[in-house]
Amino acid sequence: MRVAVIGATGLVGRKMIEVLLERNFPVSQLIPAASESSAGKEILFKGETVRVVTLKQALALRPQIALFSAGASVSQEWAPKFAAAGCKVIDNSSFWRMDPSVKLIVPEVNGNILDANDMIIANPNCSTIQMVVALNLLHEKYILKRIVVSTYQSVTGSGQRGIAQLGREREGKPVGSALPAYKYPIDKNLIPQIDSFLDNGYTKEEMKMINETQKIFDNKSIGVTATTVRVPVEGGHSESVNAIFERSFNMEDVFETIRNSPGVILEDDIQKQVYPMPLFAYGRDEVFVGRVRKDFSAENGINLWIVADNLRKGAATNAVQIAEQLTKIA
Repeated sequence: MRVAVIGATGLVGRKMIEVLLERNFPVSQLIPAASESSAGKEILFKGETVRVVTLKQALALRPQIALFSAGASVSQEWAPKFAAAGCKVIDNSSFWRMDPSVKLIVPEVNGNILDANDMIIANPNCSTIQMVVALNLLHEKYILKRIVVSTYQSVTGSGQRGIAQLGREREGKPVGSALPAYKYPIDKNLIPQIDSFLDNGYTKEEMKMINETQKIFDNKSIGVTATTVRVPVEGGHSESVNAIFERSFNMEDVFETIRNSPGVILEDDIQKQVYPMPLFAYGRDEVFVGRVRKDFSAENGINLWIVADNLRKGAATNAVQIAEQLTKIA
């Protein structure tokens, strides 16, 4: 299968290529594409050197599947062109996520709604993905009523600039006016802003989590509120989640439901101080859940701690999983 990766030289694009290889996706020809300035660079794939091409050149090579991770404006312009040429597009940008004609897919949650007619499929926000994977089976059993989530998001979510700023600050080197990913220092600091602020006081990142969760669960009645925070961590995003359900439950069933959730690993042994941490989620495709406990302040409420590698399950792996599902229904 001819597979294009748009944004192949970026952090997520490189991870997509890595995951394609790891999961043995049937790639007969890899077509790495990027901006004009990156065209001509070389990428190693299956022991062979592959040259990065422009998007126009990639389109002319007629890929069958294209994984996009080059930003919203690129996806807006080029995803329809690839789709019109018969190529299935899986887009990691925010542009198509809330388009009512485009499906927003997390395979473990709603992959069953994909069909052969889908030409553009949206990959959700990284923080949304790990949360809905962890909550999905609980939602099926007890029906989510309200979610309150606070995130602790890795600098890798800001790409190379975020990693570079943290690294230079830790080394005591000047960041430089062209480099900063953040207005404030990130080392030894937390920044309670991810993306720009909207008129309602929320950031775009927070509204993504709210709107995307409702779309993925196909239920606008679920109340969702979010606070997203950038933290000086590499390796994964963490979330403190309070979930209120319509139905009552016992905690044994809650633990068993989480344990049986596809794509989830329950790490919860408070006697041995076992719980998820981004340091140990790095490089993994699973969503890790722990610190599960009843919320004694609210009826039918629980608290959870959810951790995942945002570059993998939060982006690249989820996209490749969608591609895998498309090959089964083509």
